[in-house]
Amino acid sequence: MKQIVHAALLILGITIFAEAATRGDVKVIEASENIRYLSQKIVKDYLFFYKHPQKTEIKKRLTKELRELTNDFRIIATTTKDADTKDILEFLAYSKDQIEQIFNEKADKEKAALMLDYSETLLEGADSIALAHKYAFSKEEEMLMVTKKMEYLLERVTKYYMALHVGFDSATNKDQMKKAMAEVEESLLELSQYAYPEDIKEVQMLLDRSWNANRVFFEKSENLFIPKLMLISVAYLEGHVAKLALYHSKNQ
Repeated sequence: MKQIVHAALLILGITIFAEAATRGDVKVIEASENIRYLSQKIVKDYLFFYKHPQKTEIKKRLTKELRELTNDFRIIATTTKDADTKDILEFLAYSKDQIEQIFNEKADKEKAALMLDYSETLLEGADSIALAHKYAFSKEEEMLMVTKKMEYLLERVTKYYMALHVGFDSATNKDQMKKAMAEVEESLLELSQYAYPEDIKEVQMLLDRSWNANRVFFEKSENLFIPKLMLISVAYLEGHVAKLALYHSKNQ
């Protein structure tokens, strides 16, 4: 009888551990997704600040975003037990410290170029961390990940939109912007194929129409540069994506 009880407790312990590990993975993946998003948003905002240094509200926003990044690092550090993840996080922390130092200095083209490099470093690190903690997503989790990817991609497109007009109009940056736009289209297609209830379907369709309207301006970016308007428009798009994300989060 004792052996049966011991076996039962062992199985229960394994189950509890597995559930705890999964909850930990969820927290790490959520934090890594936010790092992906912030890696693009911070640099997009910095490039805008580089061209408009008198905009003190942008500097305040950058400081707030850096605090959010620090918090995401802390969540991962206190949650993961994966040695590789800890090593990656340590390297990313160095990049974050360099970004913070740049924030405290006068903006110039050299620092803007460094910011573009750091954004890709943060992105690659976040991708690696998410991959190390990936598990079998449910359908709703998969769709939630699509919305998170959309948020990140919208920031990425806008980052390169800004970069092309502040002195970084290389072929590579143009290609990256086009690639990000193509990925936005893929994500929109995935969202359009989901059977949303009528009220949420309206949000998804409005997101589609709004992107199609904004895509024209991104495609004409070489001849038409309207950063303030595009930043407002992207924030509007992200508002619709956030509503879809909330729907999928509640339906898990």
